[in-house]
Amino acid sequence: MVTLRKHYRLLSVLIGMALCPALSFGQASALPNKPVRIVVPNAAAGPNDLVGRIVVPKLSEILGQTVIVENRPSANGVIGAEYVARAVADGTVLAVGNSGTHAVNASLYKKPTYDPVRDFAAITEVIFSGLVLVAHPSVKANNVRELIVEAKRMPGKLNIGIAGATGEIATNLIKMQGKIDLTNVPYKGGAPAVTGVLSNESQLLLTLYSSLKGSIDAGKLKPIGVTSTRRDPNLPNVPTVAEGGLDGFQVEFWVGFFAPAKTPAATVQALAREIVRIVNMPDVKERLTGLGYEVVGSTPEQFTERVRRDTEMYRKTILDSGMQQLD
Repeated sequence: MVTLRKHYRLLSVLIGMALCPALSFGQASALPNKPVRIVVPNAAAGPNDLVGRIVVPKLSEILGQTVIVENRPSANGVIGAEYVARAVADGTVLAVGNSGTHAVNASLYKKPTYDPVRDFAAITEVIFSGLVLVAHPSVKANNVRELIVEAKRMPGKLNIGIAGATGEIATNLIKMQGKIDLTNVPYKGGAPAVTGVLSNESQLLLTLYSSLKGSIDAGKLKPIGVTSTRRDPNLPNVPTVAEGGLDGFQVEFWVGFFAPAKTPAATVQALAREIVRIVNMPDVKERLTGLGYEVVGSTPEQFTERVRRDTEMYRKTILDSGMQQLD
């Protein structure tokens, strides 16, 4: 079996060089030549887990090595992310991180145990999505501008579900920019939060389209805004929050791959090249877009800048809204 894997790996290198003449043996050899663990710092079935398990089989074929997904869930993904930050830096231990673990946590905790920029080598952003602001049918507002008017008419009377740190940031930013008083109601995940707004326990919710599609299609929840810089392709008639009157508003949930900071640059670049190739394969891309995500496939440099920018952007919201936790 080991011999077959070595032969497969050599064949993959030769094919890669034929398809891309610029790829040298040195670049190809930068890929891990031992089994690889991909740590998902969240529970199974979430977006991070989904990305990891879609990429793993194809990455295993390319490397000619065993690649496994290892879930290490904890509050806001801290334990899994910290584990990878301290892991051996040779490309054999990677993390599937998101905007929560690698942008929000840096300011969410007063004494964070890792730095999302200093302690990691960003490999590639795989997917991103704005959050969708939905309302229970009892809410009269049909867009963000109308919601602001309604919320100001009855301050504190509208509950908004919170299903994660990125959603809480988007919620608090809407409250601060719109100068409105909404009551945050925390839930343990997207599914309970959707149930909460369907039952009218909460009247509003900001979460991923993938969690809301069924309820929106059935007319049980109405979308009134999206938090990305442009409209969601799945909801082309729903304006962005910025279009709804909050100029410059942007909160996006993203997922990507990271390695420990001291991983050789050649290995990071080689892994990025292969993972980008995987996520742009027609079957993979179709599956991800079908779930409501936009596929990115960025370079390590582009992803590093994304992490740096969002970390700083969210810092002000976290501090100004009082979200920061003591430990």
